[in-house]
Amino acid sequence: MTPDTFTGPQYLSLHLLETMVAVLPVRDENGMPKAISLGGDLRTMITSQSRRRAERTYSRNRANTGDGPLAGHTMGIRTREWAKITAVELEALGWDKEVCLATAKAVLGGVGLKFGDKPNTADLTKVLLFAPENAGELLAAKIVEHSEAVIEWSWEYLTAQTAAAEKKAADAAKRRAKAKARKEGTVLEAEPQEAAGDEGDDKLPSLPTSVRTAVLTALAPGDAIDIALYGRFLAEIADSPNVDGAIQTSHAFTVQPAEHIDDFYSAADDAKLDRRNRSRTNALDYLDVAEDSGAGMTGYQSLVSGTFYRHAVLDRYKLRSNLKAAGMAVERIETAAEAAELEVIDAFVNSQPRAKTNTTASTGSLPKLVMAFDGKRPFNYGLAFESAISEEADGPASIEATRRLLAQHALVTRKRDDITPARILTYDLTVERLLAEESRNGTLPGTEVNTIEELTRP
Repeated sequence: MTPDTFTGPQYLSLHLLETMVAVLPVRDENGMPKAISLGGDLRTMITSQSRRRAERTYSRNRANTGDGPLAGHTMGIRTREWAKITAVELEALGWDKEVCLATAKAVLGGVGLKFGDKPNTADLTKVLLFAPENAGELLAAKIVEHSEAVIEWSWEYLTAQTAAAEKKAADAAKRRAKAKARKEGTVLEAEPQEAAGDEGDDKLPSLPTSVRTAVLTALAPGDAIDIALYGRFLAEIADSPNVDGAIQTSHAFTVQPAEHIDDFYSAADDAKLDRRNRSRTNALDYLDVAEDSGAGMTGYQSLVSGTFYRHAVLDRYKLRSNLKAAGMAVERIETAAEAAELEVIDAFVNSQPRAKTNTTASTGSLPKLVMAFDGKRPFNYGLAFESAISEEADGPASIEATRRLLAQHALVTRKRDDITPARILTYDLTVERLLAEESRNGTLPGTEVNTIEELTRP
C-alpha cells in the first residue's frame, strides 16, 4: 500500500480534557500565564507551539532510547548548531581541526544560511534548521566526497567574505566620520564616486552545483518521521523543499474562566539558618543574630489551575505523501505511517510542556478524557466551551466538560455521514462512571477503550 492507494479515513481527530492544579506549563516574556478571551471570559491558554514541542521531543526521546512504535526509525533535531556538528564529524574523518568549522560554515553559507553577528553566535545559523539527526554526519561525508571542489571554492569564498567584511567595516567607519564631521561643523574632503558596477565586486562566489546538490541532499528530510509529521519551513534555502506537516495542533484553553494566583514564596539561606541554630548554644553568636534574621530571598510566582480542552489532527494522507516525497522506500511507508500514528496518539496523551516541572510536578497528570474518531475532514469541538463552565452552577468543570464533549460528538454524528463513532479513554473514576451510565442509556457516542493503542483506527 502506498500514499496513492491508501483508502482509509484521511483525518484522525483527537480531543482531550485534562485538569491541572497549581502549575505554569507555559508563560509569557514577563513570566505570567498566557491567556485568551472566549465567550466574554478570560481563559488560561497553553500555546500550540509549546504543545507541539512537548509532543515532538517526547516521541524523539522515546524512539532514540528504543521505546515506543518508532523505535529504530530516524528522527530529526532542530538546532542552530549544524556547523559545529558537521565540524566534529569532519574532524572524525581526519580533517584538520583548524579548517573543519570554517569549511562547514562556508558550505552552509554557500547554500543560503546566514550566521550570527555577535561573537557568541558567529558559529550559529540565524535560524533553527530542522533536519535528520544524522545530517551532520551526512554533510561531512558529502564534503569529503567533494573535497577537491570544496577546498578550492571555500578558499575563494572565505577570501571574498573577508574582503566584504573589511569593506563593510570601512564603509561604516566612513559613515561615522561623516556623521561626526556634520555634528562638529567640519568639512571632509570630497570622495570619488564609485564606478558603475562596483557594488557587485564583493559578491561571494557561488557554491559549485555538484556540491550544492550534495549539501541539500544531506539536509533533506529523508526518513525522519517527525519532520514528515510536524513539517519544516526553510525560506533561507530557496531550492530546499519545505514540508507541510501532517499534524494540526490547536491552542489549549480552560473550559472555565481563568484561575490565576500570584503565589508569594520565601527561600531560606542555609548558611544563615546554620548560624541562627548555633546561636542557641553559643552566647557570643547573639551579637550577629540580627543579621541572620529573615528569609534569604522572597518573590512571587504565577500559578494556574483549571480543566483544559486540547485538540489535534493527524492527516494520514499527508503523512504518507511526506514520507514518499522524502524518498522513503515504498514498501516501508505504510508500516512507518501506522507506527507514527500510534506514537502521535501516545505523545498527545502523555506529554506535557516542562516549564516548572520540578516545582509543580505537572508532567505527572493524566487526562480526564481522550476522544478519538475519524473523518473526511478535521473536527474541532472547542466552541462547545464558548460558554464558560461555572462550577457553582454546573459542578466540577471536568465532568460538565465531559458531558458537553460527548453531547457535541453525538450531535455531529447524527447530522453527518463523514465521521465515525468515537473511541473514548479515561483515567478518572468519576468520568468512568459517567461513561458507564451513558453506555447503559444508549447515549454514549462511541465505545470506551482501555489502552492508548485502541484509540487508533480499527
